[in-house]
Amino acid sequence: MKQLGATDLKRLHREWNRRSEARLALLLDGVSSPFNVGGMVRTAAALRVEHVYLAAGALSPGHPKAGRTSMGTERYLNWTTYERAVDAVAAAHDDGYRVVGLELADGAVPIHDLDVGAATCLVVGHEDHGLPPATLAVCDAVTFIPQLGRVGSLNVATAAAIGLYELRRREWTDEGADFEPSDFESSGQESAKPSERSGSSLLDPDDY
Repeated sequence: MKQLGATDLKRLHREWNRRSEARLALLLDGVSSPFNVGGMVRTAAALRVEHVYLAAGALSPGHPKAGRTSMGTERYLNWTTYERAVDAVAAAHDDGYRVVGLELADGAVPIHDLDVGAATCLVVGHEDHGLPPATLAVCDAVTFIPQLGRVGSLNVATAAAIGLYELRRREWTDEGADFEPSDFESSGQESAKPSERSGSSLLDPDDY
């Protein structure tokens, strides 16, 4: 067993792309840290998020400091900016998304029990304050990531990554998209260098 080279990575990603039909979007409500925004941008690009809604002063994915973490992957995303989160939620509704807040809140359901539809917009909030009541009130559902109590909460970029991946995972497992090693034969090319592997910008979206 060895790491996959660039050509094999494209083949592998193409296979999972064919298995993924659900639409995903991400809404950032006041997320201001360039590190966090950059990390979420990279995750969103990797999981084929169609659109990013920015609200309440959330930092743009195009900000130079966010680019230090996103590594150029913002070019795979589209985003729009709104002054208020409620307006961003309304825009997501207009675009056909069911809007789901990710927050430790009364009435929130564990993310593994969330009713997942064909189009979901995940909403994450400010690093310190989370999602405000006004945003939670206009979400169609609120979910949380179960934790074991050693710390109060997760970093927002980490939480967004878990949330987005869980939405994709539920789609794959609910539809029986099992993957066997025999489904993918390595072409035997040399493994990608570590610096190449860290940058998804090497993989042209037109290849998928």
